[in-house]
Amino acid sequence: MKKLLFIFSICCLGYSTAFSQDDVYYSDNSSAPAAKASITVAPPEMPVYTQPACPYDGYMWTPGYWAWGMGGYYWVPGVWLSPPRHGYLWTPGYWGFAGGYYGWHGGYWGEHIGFYGGVNYGYGYGGSGFYGGRWEGGAFRYNTAVVNVNTTVIHNTYQSNAGVSNSTSHASFNGSGGISVQPNAQEAAAANEPHAQATSEQQSHQQAASQDKSAYASANHGKPATTAMNTTNGKHYSSSGAASKSAAASSSHTASPGQTHSAAATAPKSEGASAPKSNGSKASAPKQQSSAPKNTSQQHKAAQHSAPKAASHPSGGNHGGKK
Repeated sequence: MKKLLFIFSICCLGYSTAFSQDDVYYSDNSSAPAAKASITVAPPEMPVYTQPACPYDGYMWTPGYWAWGMGGYYWVPGVWLSPPRHGYLWTPGYWGFAGGYYGWHGGYWGEHIGFYGGVNYGYGYGGSGFYGGRWEGGAFRYNTAVVNVNTTVIHNTYQSNAGVSNSTSHASFNGSGGISVQPNAQEAAAANEPHAQATSEQQSHQQAASQDKSAYASANHGKPATTAMNTTNGKHYSSSGAASKSAAASSSHTASPGQTHSAAATAPKSEGASAPKSNGSKASAPKQQSSAPKNTSQQHKAAQHSAPKAASHPSGGNHGGKK
């Protein structure tokens, strides 16, 4: 009996070290994470989709991911949003498999990119590190080699293929049967730095996705209709980059700390509340989809002139940050 208890204790210790205490494990109630949920089904593969153009200077791309809710896995669309602090970057969360169960390692904001399971989320997140942009000279600069930015409006840009991943893997979890990689020295160091958890805007974005029945893999079979959004509560985009006819743009959204503005006052005309007008305008999303970078190889150049004209940020264009 003592021998069995000892073996059980060792197994529990191995499981707890595989998933740290800071990780979140989804229960059957998506609004109340449990200490350990018995999720034995792997998340679907990562869908391939076209990234919408960055709507405001200083906004950052947070890639889409599979979350767990009462109906199983559901897709949380990738979205552009304002970081909680200047100089911060987003490390995406990821699913890990250990001890026969799938657990979610939550994402976080910090000065450096940490480990995100080797998952190829696309648009600068090829599995390790981030090469979609960097903080420099008091502003965030976008790498137009991998992210979709309208350079006629956003001028803090550069173009570089350095570090760009050639990975074509669509695996959505780390562990046996998925991606077998471990954190490198830089990622391990980043894990011990001060972090900020997902913002209230990000949490609301996920909660909204959990209410969309079509977002669940049981309904879309791993191919969600809405894969990305230009802002939280903003325009929805399909995997091809086409704007959804049924999605209405938001009337307002959260800007960077100390800054708020109305989308109705500052957003481009194509993002108006009337979906039919948006899809019929000259700056419609279908034009954007032909030139936006794809999520497969990470090496396609973003559209520089054909994407809809983005509204200038009320701060004057630049967010301050660390070099």
